[in-house]
Amino acid sequence: MEILIGLLIIAIGSLGQSSSYVPIKKVRNWSWECFWLVQGIFAWIIFPLIGAYMGKPHGMGLFELFSYGKFYMPLIFGILWGVGGLTFGLSMRYLGVALGQSIALGTCSAFGTLLPALFAGTNIFRGDGLILLLGVCITIAGISIIGYAGSLRSKNMTEEQKREAIKDYALTKGLLVALLAGVMSSCFAFGLEAGADIKQAALFADVDPLFAGLPVILLVTFGGFLTNAAYCLMQNYKNRTFAQYCNVSGKDFINNILFCALAGLLWYSQFFGLEVGKSFLTGSPVLLAFSWCILMSLNILFSNVWGIVLKEWKNSSRKSIIVLILGLLVLLFSVFFPSLV
Repeated sequence: MEILIGLLIIAIGSLGQSSSYVPIKKVRNWSWECFWLVQGIFAWIIFPLIGAYMGKPHGMGLFELFSYGKFYMPLIFGILWGVGGLTFGLSMRYLGVALGQSIALGTCSAFGTLLPALFAGTNIFRGDGLILLLGVCITIAGISIIGYAGSLRSKNMTEEQKREAIKDYALTKGLLVALLAGVMSSCFAFGLEAGADIKQAALFADVDPLFAGLPVILLVTFGGFLTNAAYCLMQNYKNRTFAQYCNVSGKDFINNILFCALAGLLWYSQFFGLEVGKSFLTGSPVLLAFSWCILMSLNILFSNVWGIVLKEWKNSSRKSIIVLILGLLVLLFSVFFPSLV
């Protein structure tokens, strides 16, 4: 029963993340770099800071808690994770959404799940390690099937639409960027592992196990914020969009702040849910190690469900829809696979 509760909590957080791009569409008269920076302040600083205080021992400051571990390691991995987020968009620019997303997210799932297990000394070719490896393979298979469905959908596009969608198509460059995006994005998982001593210190100080890992998330997201903020400010300078922050009407400014805050809250919910959900999976070491892959699978699953709801697959062929549904079912199966064997 506890395992189901843990998976449900992770799923709720994943649903929040998959919904976080909907409020962004309501932002008015701000360029990409403006709304991305503002929602990032909420997603990577404000809400993680609130969560960190929930996981802070009573009578102990956050800096004091961070001193119990190598706090700079989660921060460094967060900076690298921020690079992954920025290059993720480039992978889709060079390869298209279907292929670029499949390679980047598949790499992120595999590296973020298997490498921490390997560093912990797990043999992935026998016992629980083999189950972990098979689960990752099933996840990658599901992502690949969804990527294939995306390629089938593109066949219904006109040549002009294809050039518009992938006008900078470059296979070799795209593959390298997609692999880089996947590896760097998986650094979030490494950051959580690197902060294990801080989490243990919180647990030793009788912090509720549900929230003990939240201070580590703040370190990782703050690192990611540094990377993204630097890029956004560079784009503000390059595109001369600094004035946009203040040159919107009072009504639009309030509207933009509220929807950026909502987007940030929904985005943060995935990692809040991951840490809280993991506390219910301690009875299953395999599921605990597989939790990162579960989150990635559910993110992709719910994102594609949103795509269907928002009619992004409208006018697609029957074959592409069937392949998409098959891929989603494989991803759903991958979530429960480790608990079935």
